Amino acid sequence: MSHTYDVINPATEKLVQTIEHLDLEGTDAVIAKAAKAFETWRHVAPGERAKMLRRFADVIADHKEELAQLEIANSGHTRGNALWEVDNVVNVLTYYSAAPERLFGRQIPVAGGIDVTFKEPLGVVAVIVPWNFPMPIAGWGFAPALAAGNTVVLKPAEYTPLTAMRIGELALLAGIPSGVFNVLPGKGSIVGARFVTHPAVRKVVFTGSTQVGKGIMAGCADQVKRVTLELGGKSSNIIFADADIEKAAAAAPGSFLDNAGQDCCARSRILIQKSAFDKFMEHFESAIKKFRVEDPSLATAEMGPLISRKQYDVVQTFLDEPVAFTGSAPSGPGYWMAPTVLLPKNTQARSWREEVFGPVVSVMTFEDEADAISMANDSEYGLSGSIWTRDIGRALRVSRGVETGNLSVNSHSSVRYWTPFGGFKQSGLGRELGPDALDSFTEVKNVFISND
Repeated sequence: MSHTYDVINPATEKLVQTIEHLDLEGTDAVIAKAAKAFETWRHVAPGERAKMLRRFADVIADHKEELAQLEIANSGHTRGNALWEVDNVVNVLTYYSAAPERLFGRQIPVAGGIDVTFKEPLGVVAVIVPWNFPMPIAGWGFAPALAAGNTVVLKPAEYTPLTAMRIGELALLAGIPSGVFNVLPGKGSIVGARFVTHPAVRKVVFTGSTQVGKGIMAGCADQVKRVTLELGGKSSNIIFADADIEKAAAAAPGSFLDNAGQDCCARSRILIQKSAFDKFMEHFESAIKKFRVEDPSLATAEMGPLISRKQYDVVQTFLDEPVAFTGSAPSGPGYWMAPTVLLPKNTQARSWREEVFGPVVSVMTFEDEADAISMANDSEYGLSGSIWTRDIGRALRVSRGVETGNLSVNSHSSVRYWTPFGGFKQSGLGRELGPDALDSFTEVKNVFISND
């Protein structure tokens, strides 16, 4: 162990806990343990492995309140969000607990014998988790990885390690064998970088900034190491004049203010058809003014603070465009910021092009369908997005036209654990969740058996 790190509550700026960070030697020791555990974990009978994962899910569910309280204190998440996040881990684990007996290969017709394929586990899988959704994103990585017969080394973000560390303890309590699921608190430059260079780690799952993701992808090339990347976003909320404008305006705050805007799926660009602009903005303003930014431990809180002083300072640099209106936020200690609606002068504005990762949205108008699609696609990102219209044909055309991995029509729902999630363009590589994720945690082995 090299040094310690102080975890700060972003709503109060008070110390929550001091934790020890792993050094290089400690990281290597845990990876070696995971590699050794793989030799037995991969041979656990499918039904047995499934049963262990269900037990793991049950134990997490039994500790729901404790984990939610940890996340509220560590991340400033609202109580409602934190409770949902624990449920999401339980649901993802339960979903993938059905996978071990269903990792089907194929029998392919050949002459002179039979040809079969097997889905083989990779080995040690490294999961690097960001600070914005510490529990769900950890589960999206470790649940399918374990289900497919891999062992896991997981690095939580430096800001938000507490729930991951507790879930690591709960894994042992649930009977997951030692060395199968390992949590390694530490710096990205030490622990994360070692995941990339260590030959025993056969895959890296990374969620975070596009810039860091590119570096990980480049590093993994050296060993042709498998990689799944879920990176930045600059998603569009496209509202046509024929939509239910009042409903679209009422839903818009939640589309970019969830987790104080610290969400790669945030619809941080609102594209409103010109003829509906005034009506939309009127209803949108009253919805923003009503949005409850308050002590995240309150059941009524809809938004808490930003994660850190550093993040607060970064978000402030985007506020040089005309401000349409703002909501409210507490004063005093904590990294609080009021929801802010900007009217950028043109599509080259920073607030329109760059990921803000804070409670800020930019609004611009468009003329027609082709204009909306063109504006939405004028981005290096393509992760999420929404389309509001009553015209089914238009909904289908625009859905097919927008270059993004996840879209919702007349809603802002992006992520369900049983449907695939991931990005186009520089928003990522590969798919998490749903039936598709398992393919990236296994290799296909082809075996021909001769009749002779």
